[in-house]
Amino acid sequence: MALQTETIQVSGIRCERCVGRLAAVLRGQAGLELANANLMGQVVLGWDDEQTDRETLLAALAKGGFREVEPV
Repeated sequence: MALQTETIQVSGIRCERCVGRLAAVLRGQAGLELANANLMGQVVLGWDDEQTDRETLLAALAKGGFREVEPV
């Protein structure tokens, strides 16, 4: 198992309820080892790269209305 971690910036987080919705979107994702979000839209993801990948997790976030924001 090789754990990958990354902090990404997402849009769509405006309140604690949004953070809870993000958690619900990611719950049960195969290979996801950790997920932590704050009200500034920063999401720390940790995953087993033998079970999932960054694109799969970003797709799950997108289905819940959370989009990655590219750094300026």
